[in-house]
Amino acid sequence: MLNTAIASLTSGGAYALLGVGLVLTYRMTGVLNFAHAVVGAFGTYTAIVAFEVGVPYGLAMVAGIVVAASVSAGIGLVMARWFAEATTIVRSTVTIAVFLGVLVVGFRLFGDTPRVVPAILPGVRVEVATVTLTASTLVAVGGVVVLAAAVAWFLAKTRTGIILRAVSERPTTARLLGAPLQTLVVAVWAVSGAVAGAAVAIIAPTRTNDYASLAILILPALAAALLGGFRRVGVTILAGFGIALVELLGARVPAVAQYRTVVPFVVILGALLWMQRKEVWDEAR
Repeated sequence: MLNTAIASLTSGGAYALLGVGLVLTYRMTGVLNFAHAVVGAFGTYTAIVAFEVGVPYGLAMVAGIVVAASVSAGIGLVMARWFAEATTIVRSTVTIAVFLGVLVVGFRLFGDTPRVVPAILPGVRVEVATVTLTASTLVAVGGVVVLAAAVAWFLAKTRTGIILRAVSERPTTARLLGAPLQTLVVAVWAVSGAVAGAAVAIIAPTRTNDYASLAILILPALAAALLGGFRRVGVTILAGFGIALVELLGARVPAVAQYRTVVPFVVILGALLWMQRKEVWDEAR
């Protein structure tokens, strides 16, 4: 069991990073970003193409993360300029349209054939028990810890973080108080896009890495963020690692191996049913 848990850390770290990115965008801008993973996939495929034409992969990956951050910043600019006063439902629905748009553009640019994605620092390995931790695993776990600490500190301890929380809840009031609304929103979206680009690049070498499969990583990310209520970073991280562990355990049972990819759907459905049940109980009281 320990070996299985350790082996699931790379996927779990990527799910947790994507989930924290969703929480970051939701808490600071009030948008549930369904385009989060596809933006990361777009950046990762940009890095792959750059690598294929001779750019060193480290530099190519940095370029991919910058592209993901730029695309996400563009989405944030649209949100800040034209949808600042819209409801959360409307703004979140816009990201579904963006998801489809980025997906189609990616297919046109990159095709739907899986590409070879180099591992991050393939020579770096750490032995734990009988399992070898790769650089991807170490980066994923370390990135989650750093990002979680940074988000918690930023929201609780900085004036900008407090302003951003106000922006997500009362944008008009925040604007009247002189908050640079558009600049702050675009910055949050850019950071979120960079996180998505890094997370997808980390997990891509470990699975089927066609463009659509990487874009669908939004599902485990949504499941993790939903369990955290789109607000609790710690719970989101634990959920991300838990979903990856359940997937890996399922893959090792022949009778259910082909169904392991439905784990995020089951988690999302179960969480929604539980939340609805709680509302029914509250009304009955």
